Amino acid sequence: MRSSPMAPAAAAVAAACPSSLPRTSSPRRGHQGRACSFRRAARPAMLVYSVSQPLPHESGRQQQARRPRPLCSQQAEVAGTAVDDDEACELVSGSDLVIGEGDDDSVRAHLFKAVKNNNGTGILLLSDVFGFEDSATRDFAYRVACNGYNVLLPDLFRGNPWKQSAPFDADQFSHWLAGHAPARVSGDIDACTRWLADEFTAAGVTRKLGVVGFCYGGGRLVELLARDAERCFSAGVCFYGSRMDASLGAAVAAPVLFVCGDGDPLCPVETVRELERSAKGARAAVYAGRGHGFAHRPQSVEEDVDAEDAFNAMRAWLHDHLLA
Repeated sequence: MRSSPMAPAAAAVAAACPSSLPRTSSPRRGHQGRACSFRRAARPAMLVYSVSQPLPHESGRQQQARRPRPLCSQQAEVAGTAVDDDEACELVSGSDLVIGEGDDDSVRAHLFKAVKNNNGTGILLLSDVFGFEDSATRDFAYRVACNGYNVLLPDLFRGNPWKQSAPFDADQFSHWLAGHAPARVSGDIDACTRWLADEFTAAGVTRKLGVVGFCYGGGRLVELLARDAERCFSAGVCFYGSRMDASLGAAVAAPVLFVCGDGDPLCPVETVRELERSAKGARAAVYAGRGHGFAHRPQSVEEDVDAEDAFNAMRAWLHDHLLA
């Protein structure tokens, strides 16, 4: 149970599929100097994920271990016609992208797009240290897309995510992290932001973008919003951000929902509360008895309940700030 009350999740948006969705095969240029070119690794056929099938990146072991979770719990509306949960979430398309030009200045990413109930809004999802191909992160991105969003999930670690070892080796982790220069990571995130702005806001598909981050990605979310001078993002959701700089709070203009547990040493509640006080429009949801990663890597039935509650809080936050 949270130590601070949250309003119940808002009703799902009844949004018709926009007439023009971003086409990942052709870059847009000349949008007020903010164009971002990109290329595809090839021209693969559109990937379509069915809720009844495992995700294609998962190994056999991951497919067996992944517990089925409800992907939608609210009704959507497509072109004025009510669609039940299962039908609205039946399909999500996926595309592998390479954003930027040249091996040194490009970043791989995966774009999840809702097929039936697409609201046209773009979400940048910043992963934890396990990277953009991790099954838990992709499951979460899938769920967000299932609620009507277009979710861009970039490879923040250029093909070299942290590979968990038992027992945890702090020295090895520090060595791995030192190999990912903050300036390079920030540059990749900024390139993905420009791509989203070009594909969605400059193209007139939507006026607003959102950003979601977990753990390492949550810390980068705070930095991103603090330097977002062009106000590309209208909302953020930070799940137990690690290495967050509370001094940046005053520079964060977009409203951020901070989600964490009160037993998480990687995301001190004191830091979250300080950001809640200093960042404009921020709000904190602190879950009693929860540690790190509970919202996208629940390890018990009790964590499942709070994970679902946190997902609904995120969904309500994005709806209220991006779609309402």
